[in-house]
Amino acid sequence: MTEPIDLRAEMRLAADSLGKPAHDPPSRAVTSDLSVDEGLLLHSIGWEAVDVVFGASVVSIPPMVWTWGSGEIAPASDAHNQAVRGAAKTLGEQCSHVRGHGVVGVRVEVDVQRHHVDVELTGTAVRPVRGKDPNRAFVSDLSARDFTLLHNAGWAPIGLAFGASFVYAPRRSMGTTMRQSSQNVELTNFTEAMYAAREAGMEHMQRSALDMGAQGIVAVRVSEGPMWFANHAIGFTAWGTAVRLEAESHQYLRPEVILPLDDAVVEFEAQSLR
Repeated sequence: MTEPIDLRAEMRLAADSLGKPAHDPPSRAVTSDLSVDEGLLLHSIGWEAVDVVFGASVVSIPPMVWTWGSGEIAPASDAHNQAVRGAAKTLGEQCSHVRGHGVVGVRVEVDVQRHHVDVELTGTAVRPVRGKDPNRAFVSDLSARDFTLLHNAGWAPIGLAFGASFVYAPRRSMGTTMRQSSQNVELTNFTEAMYAAREAGMEHMQRSALDMGAQGIVAVRVSEGPMWFANHAIGFTAWGTAVRLEAESHQYLRPEVILPLDDAVVEFEAQSLR
C-alpha cells in the first residue's frame, strides 16, 4: 500500500530548494567569438562555448637558404611546419586549461619572413554540457555550424592537419631568357616548381593527418605563390581539419530549407507594385 505524501515536508523541501542556486556558479565568465546562432547551434547538440584561446609560435629560418638552388628548401618547409605544430600544441593546452574539449572556428594567420615564420591561431574552446575531460583537446578550423553538422553525422574532428613546402624555381639560361623576352610562353621552371611545392605540401598535410589517426581531412584551404622577398622561390601551404568517424556508421542528414528573416531591406518605388 502506498504511503501518504507528507505535503508539509514536500513544501519545506521546495522552499529550501528555491534558496539554492540551480547549479554551481562558473568560476569565470564565458568568452566566445562565436555568433549568437552558432552558440545556439552548439547548445542544440549539448555543447557550449568556454573561452577564447590563442596559440602562437615563431620559428627561425637559417640565413642564406633563399639564395639560388634547386629542389625543396627543406629548412624553410621544416620551420613552417614546426611553427604550426607549436602553435596548435599551445592552443590545445590553453583549451585543456579552461576545461574545454576542443577548439572550433580557428583562424590561421601565417607570416613567412626571410628569417622566421610567425604562426598565430585563435579560436573558441568548446565542451559538452555534461562530459568527462578528454585526454587530448582537438583543434579545428571548422565553424560552429560545420562542427554541428559533422557531429550530427557521426564524425568528430581530432586535430588541425597542415603541410607546407617551399621550392626553388630553377634559373633560365641566358639564351632562353633572350629568346623568350618578346614572346608569350609558359615559364616551365615556375610551373614545375609550383607542382613540386604543391605535391610536397599536400603530402606533408596528409601525413600529419595520418599521424593523428584521421580518416580524412575536410575544409582544406591552400595558399601558394612566390615569396615577396625571393621571387625565385615558390611556396605552397595547406591546412584543414582532420576527422574520424566516431559513430558506428555515417549518419545521413536530411537537408532543410530555411528562410532567413534578417535579409537586408531593398529599397524600391511604390509605383512598381502596380
